Amino acid sequence: MQPRHETITLEELRFDNSFTRELPADQETVNRRRQVHAACFSRVQPLKVPMPQLLTCSPETAALLNLPKEECNRDIFTQVFSGNTLLPGMDPHATCYGGHQFGNWAGQLGDGRAINLGEVLNLSGERYMLQLKGAGPTPYSRNADGLAVLRSSLREFLCSEAMHHLGIPTTRALSLILTGDPVERDMFYDGHPKEEPGAVICRVAPNFIRFGNFEIFAARNDLATLQQLTNYTINTFFPHLGTPGRNSYIALFREACRSTAKLMVEWLRVGFVHGVMNTDNMSILGLTIDYGPYGWLEGYDPAWTPNTTDAAGRRYCYGRQGQIAHWNLAKLANALYPLVGETAPFEEILQDYSRIFDQHRQEMMAAKLGLRNLSSTGDEAMVEELFLLLIEKETDMTIFFRALGEVAEILLEDECSVEECRALLHPAWYQPEELGPEYMQRLAAWLAVYRERLRADAGERGERRMRMHRVNPKYVFRNYLAQQAIDQAEAGNYEPISELLDLLRRPYDEQPGREHFAARRPEWARNRPGSSMLSCSS
Repeated sequence: MQPRHETITLEELRFDNSFTRELPADQETVNRRRQVHAACFSRVQPLKVPMPQLLTCSPETAALLNLPKEECNRDIFTQVFSGNTLLPGMDPHATCYGGHQFGNWAGQLGDGRAINLGEVLNLSGERYMLQLKGAGPTPYSRNADGLAVLRSSLREFLCSEAMHHLGIPTTRALSLILTGDPVERDMFYDGHPKEEPGAVICRVAPNFIRFGNFEIFAARNDLATLQQLTNYTINTFFPHLGTPGRNSYIALFREACRSTAKLMVEWLRVGFVHGVMNTDNMSILGLTIDYGPYGWLEGYDPAWTPNTTDAAGRRYCYGRQGQIAHWNLAKLANALYPLVGETAPFEEILQDYSRIFDQHRQEMMAAKLGLRNLSSTGDEAMVEELFLLLIEKETDMTIFFRALGEVAEILLEDECSVEECRALLHPAWYQPEELGPEYMQRLAAWLAVYRERLRADAGERGERRMRMHRVNPKYVFRNYLAQQAIDQAEAGNYEPISELLDLLRRPYDEQPGREHFAARRPEWARNRPGSSMLSCSS
């Protein structure tokens, strides 16, 4: 399907709310916290806010809806996406789901601070759900208020768009709006709450269906609703799998395994750590979903997690994300099992997940190193030694691999030295003065092996660097950059948001004059809250 580039006005958005039309609704209409049974969603209304102020919007996401950038500047846009006004055809609702959190079944969770406004069909026939986060309580809010603050909303807005421009499957962000109401939050759950500016973000995705949407009905033995949801998912988003039934249920699980495996490898490629990979934060479409206590690897450390709640067990650390995705997929298999009645197909597909993950990870590593493949003898040892070197001396992953594109070029010259390579890699080391003779000897030995491997790999001069630069970004949404933008926004300066959004549109380009955004983390940010560790608080 070719996208259509005509534009429309906000009032011309076409809503086709298949989720609420085809799936069972909560029969109780009172918006109170409770357990919701035999229903996929509850209809709720967003809270009205006193002084909505648009801070920023994404023209690229607006274009998915055929809205020109100018539409984002209208007052009606701010009123709609702050929750104050509903457009004709909108059907606001919150969905019911459960989930395993940190390995334990948590029961009903649901959209506790997210309200879906409705599904838009754009001019190309593509379906997008519009979802407000921070627009008030729902029956699934438990003891929370359903609100969000500027701090977390800004992080989600910018990271959603950053991930898209990095080429990683993700939900998108349309708008970020201040509400005018303060919201009290205890950022680190340490008994020191404070008031923060309230905000609402509009998220956009084909759907927000999670593994947990299936889990809740299986856990309750509500097989009728489970089957309705699964049939709807196949008919609406996976029609190529055929008529809903045993075979297509198995095929749906296979699709989820494949897309999730690819997604995990993409996270590893750019050093992204989700931070809270509960099953309710896993998309059935293989999208990155729910940007909470995420972070970006700076010093390479496979055991690093950005989530304070995960600091002790490191369940969701960078190096375990592929393994945790496999665990989560097993829980999805358990949820779908009642519709199939056999374990063998799910077990076979789960075993295949590991093969797919390893294959894509191998292809990813070859691309990062500028090689066409990693099939030659000794490649595994070469990669292992490289990561041991990165761990031994704190090395910025993004800067190192970006510089490696230049190193690869000079290694192929007849005359080159370790000192030339060291000069190119120098910005990646956090304490370059600690690189002693033994470390440099190991680095020289690795470069010698890498040089021979490059020479054995076909490629024209300059072409390899271009290939490497297309997979090794120069700019990522570093934690300290996010915190600096938050500090400025809370002080009333919103310009850094626009600058970062523009920067992150072209993460693989050099962007002269902006090199400071690609610098390694400053020392002041090493242990500063928000610049290193975060919590689930919003």
